[in-house]
Amino acid sequence: MGSLARKGASMAKLCTLSILLSLLVPAHTTRSPDCGGILTPAGLSYLAEISKPHAEAVLRQDLMTPTVPDLFLSSPKPSRNQINSVKVAELSLSLIPDTGLRLSIDVDLGVTPAPSTTKVMRLSILADLHVEMNPEGNLELVTSACKPTMEEMQSTEEMESKSSSSDMDKDINIDKICLEVSKLLLLPNEQLMSLTAQFPVTPSCQLQYLPLAAPVFSEQGITISLQTTFQVAGMVIPLPVSPVPFSMPEAASSSPSHLTLAFSEHFYTSLFFALEIAGAFNMTIPSPLTTATMSQKITQMGSLFQEDVPVMLQAVFRSSSRVVLEEGKAALKLFLTIHVGASSSAFQSFLSMNVDMSAGILLSVADTRMMISAATVEDIELSLAASDVGPIPAALLEELFLPTIREEVLAQMNVVLSEGVFLPHMYSFTYTDIDVMIHKDYVLVPCNLKLHSRTGEQTTMG
Repeated sequence: MGSLARKGASMAKLCTLSILLSLLVPAHTTRSPDCGGILTPAGLSYLAEISKPHAEAVLRQDLMTPTVPDLFLSSPKPSRNQINSVKVAELSLSLIPDTGLRLSIDVDLGVTPAPSTTKVMRLSILADLHVEMNPEGNLELVTSACKPTMEEMQSTEEMESKSSSSDMDKDINIDKICLEVSKLLLLPNEQLMSLTAQFPVTPSCQLQYLPLAAPVFSEQGITISLQTTFQVAGMVIPLPVSPVPFSMPEAASSSPSHLTLAFSEHFYTSLFFALEIAGAFNMTIPSPLTTATMSQKITQMGSLFQEDVPVMLQAVFRSSSRVVLEEGKAALKLFLTIHVGASSSAFQSFLSMNVDMSAGILLSVADTRMMISAATVEDIELSLAASDVGPIPAALLEELFLPTIREEVLAQMNVVLSEGVFLPHMYSFTYTDIDVMIHKDYVLVPCNLKLHSRTGEQTTMG
């Protein structure tokens, strides 16, 4: 028993050393996507719809607040026109393939040119927007062209001459609006930066989604490719290199969903690898066996243990786990070494076995998290790795340990996975009407966006 205990301790030290060494190795510099998303025209329409109250509030602040002198052209005399109401009549977003977005806003302004009269002016803003990557790796919404126009609305009331609209142009510097026109959308750059925030997986493990390039604009929508990185104890870990390059599947042009997220098979394998490195899956497994009950099956146990003590199992990964995606199903392949020992004052290993198991996993989405659970053991194989109590047939290993391993390994992994894994998302948005579609090598998640309110803030302000 002593020699095996020493071998077990040496193996544990080597495992710890290999993990520490892997943390010191620079992460591989191969920049390839392992997930991403496609914002559809339906999603753009939703963003335009929820941006109307936001745009109205911003314009009301800019145009009706007298403490913003830079909206008015410098004049020694106060303006004779005063805006007393602002209403966004129309706001739309349309795709410009290979370029970006076109923002169109029509705003009705209630203007009081004299104490006794009020007329309505229509302010129209037509702007082209695109998304750039800044040097820090964050996405930024940038205005590439903007054209504001002002005209007087038709009215049955007797109005002043048509020159009044040009008078308004002189009084109000509408070009000022173009300087920050992107703020009229509920997609300020702070929202885009939240895509690259660090999200906790466990207390010592964080993940981050990094855009690899500016999004691609097409008739089908806006496609963004992301690379997932993981940090353990604050250090970026080198992930296994994907054997197959991943590219975002093309979106169906008639998709009713606002957004389709896509995750490669490699994304899930990298997640489990990071959790292994973080030690999240190191398991101590209680057993119903004692040294006395085991000695009834293995006679040499009696010479090692004079008193009856509980038997415990400790599981470590001898090789990285792997996720396999097929049409309609997902499986997790585990390669473990399980040390069997007596849990007296200190764990003393007297038996080691290799365990290869395959388990079906279930995928779902709640709010902005991917929920992962190992559901059923599909296949499991035990083989003797080392023994201080003589040779043990595989059938006896299965009789003694298989029920415990089958029940406990997945249960303990599911405790780690129970909080879910944050998906790439923008702050203050959540996902609804979610479907999870498992295909060979990748997972698609069609869903709708929903703006949610936060305590003390208006929903429309994001």
